[in-house]
Amino acid sequence: MLMRLAIAGGGLGGLALARILHRHGIEAVVYEREASRSARSQGGSLDLHPESGQRAMADAGLTGRFRCEARPEGEEHRILDPAGRTLVHHKPQPGSFSGRPEIDRAALRDLLLDSLPGDALAWQHRLVAATPRPDGGFGLTFDGGHRADCDVLVGADGARSVVRSLLTNATLSPVATLVELSINDVDRRHPDLADLVGPGNLWCVGVNQILAAQRLSDGSIRVGVSLPADDRPLHAYRSKHALLDVFDGWDPSLTALIEAGDRPPNPRRIEAMPAGTRWAHRPGITLIGDAAHLMPPVGEGANQAMLDAAELAAQLAANPADPDSAIQTYEEAMFTRVHPIAEMSARVQAMMLSPTAADDIVRFFTPQPTEPAPAD
Repeated sequence: MLMRLAIAGGGLGGLALARILHRHGIEAVVYEREASRSARSQGGSLDLHPESGQRAMADAGLTGRFRCEARPEGEEHRILDPAGRTLVHHKPQPGSFSGRPEIDRAALRDLLLDSLPGDALAWQHRLVAATPRPDGGFGLTFDGGHRADCDVLVGADGARSVVRSLLTNATLSPVATLVELSINDVDRRHPDLADLVGPGNLWCVGVNQILAAQRLSDGSIRVGVSLPADDRPLHAYRSKHALLDVFDGWDPSLTALIEAGDRPPNPRRIEAMPAGTRWAHRPGITLIGDAAHLMPPVGEGANQAMLDAAELAAQLAANPADPDSAIQTYEEAMFTRVHPIAEMSARVQAMMLSPTAADDIVRFFTPQPTEPAPAD
């Protein structure tokens, strides 16, 4: 049975879904709002978990290419206090892919893009409306007036999903303010900061505030300032001077990460959907990734999006003649899987910006002693 399948959104989840479906002989078109793969920065790096992101890459037949691009050494992370004292220092086993190796988002996206046939992706197609058709499926309208039809519509269109509104009225709530900066060519221009951050991630944890830094494969460092969501307008964080005031009293070797930023700070709100969000099944439509379960960015979002893609593709491939049954099976399993992960992500986000964050995070990353087995 020929099935016209449309995927709204060419992020990691949407591209992984298209790739895995392609391997099963099911063609899909990904509609992406950006003009090209290089239209904007794709952000920092992420760690792919064996049970989710890495599993999706295996289903996509891309494990070998993933390992060529990934950086196991990027798993190294250090947690410092505002005085620069080390609280936690984790070093991964050299060269091992058994954990959660880091990979730049841009590299991972390029890897997925390169695995798709050229006609599988329509650039510069921002979905503005999806209208149910009388005979089933949806009519799609894109910015600029272009139209298309599909039998099955998958919303992989992120936090501000257009497709989501057809299934649920779940609202987004602010959970933090994130301010980002970047430092290019750090080894040559700022060797002291290169040593401070190392090959992976650095978190400097204070009271209700975190100054973080992350090494990327292109020799740059991505700096992120996390603060509680409040009523201050975002433009209040658009200058380095304003950020440095927030970290007054911190060790200058840490706040040098802010001073070294190559461009003005870029602030944005971090939002999340309520944990446990569900919707009643509707024929011919479903959601994956942030469109389905937007959660705080504490390590699960991209991994769960890719696992959504793998599980939905597997169901559609197993039952291509009855996509609605496949979608229902996927949705029920996804709701059950994601609910505790979303709750955990919310707890971790709150913990990271709490007054006792340093102590809480140290406990979180410190292995607990196992209880001795009871004697017979």
